[in-house]
Amino acid sequence: MSNKSKGIIFILLAGLSFVSMSACVRLAGDVSTFEKAFFRNFVALLITAPMMIKGHVPRKLNRESRRFIWMRAIFGTVGLVCNYYAIGKINLADANMLNKMSPFFAVIFSSLLLGEKMSAKQMLIVLGAFAGSLLIIKPSPSNLLLGPAIVGAIGGMGAGAAYSCLRGATTHGAARTYVVFFFSAFSTLAMLPLALLDFSMPSPEQVLWLLLCGVFGACGQFSITAAYSYAPAREISVYDYSQIIFSALLGLLLFDQLPDALSFAGYGIIILLALINSGHISIKKISKGSA
Repeated sequence: MSNKSKGIIFILLAGLSFVSMSACVRLAGDVSTFEKAFFRNFVALLITAPMMIKGHVPRKLNRESRRFIWMRAIFGTVGLVCNYYAIGKINLADANMLNKMSPFFAVIFSSLLLGEKMSAKQMLIVLGAFAGSLLIIKPSPSNLLLGPAIVGAIGGMGAGAAYSCLRGATTHGAARTYVVFFFSAFSTLAMLPLALLDFSMPSPEQVLWLLLCGVFGACGQFSITAAYSYAPAREISVYDYSQIIFSALLGLLLFDQLPDALSFAGYGIIILLALINSGHISIKKISKGSA
């Protein structure tokens, strides 16, 4: 099996893990968003802490890597909380699709934070993706789910900023394991007081879903790390959008949810632009085909 095939398998496994995590977040019911985020990160912390100790991961960082690690933790925590809030309020597939806006936001934040130039093509792709997200958000005064949908989009923005900071941290010498550990520790400590303020005693069944949320989240993190260790992002990142298929199926099977026509149109636009951005589809070929 080629390294690219291994990368595709791991990224599909990551997508299934993250969607399963999202389903567990929703199945946890009326537990507060902060409590859900705390459990997810606390389980991840329990998994990564031994890896830090046994692996003798270097902790000595320069000034730039420390700055990016802190920003990655802050943006990642905001993105996670917003995503979990949206999952509990809107269609599962819609919430996951809005979170998958992160690669487009990563382009913007890579330009702002890392000084990476954004081409005219990338600008148009980002604007097109934003237009696609509006079909999912459906901004109108009569849309009762407008607020949660906007929060979901902010979650995608936070994730995109976090990915840019992750790139900045690792570029400046930080070990990937340390970045994951620091994010898990920061999020756990940040969520603890907020979870206590809005604490409700979960039932045994809810505790199970919360623990599974952390387990699936950790599996997703390890799988996505393995995927990109086998193949470059430009070759396999588009397969990450398999999450939309998984989330639509789980949403239908577990919650009897079916996205409407506008949402499907938004999915199509965003996935098409992701294919163009990754180089899997050429704009010239599209224009020739339509001609």
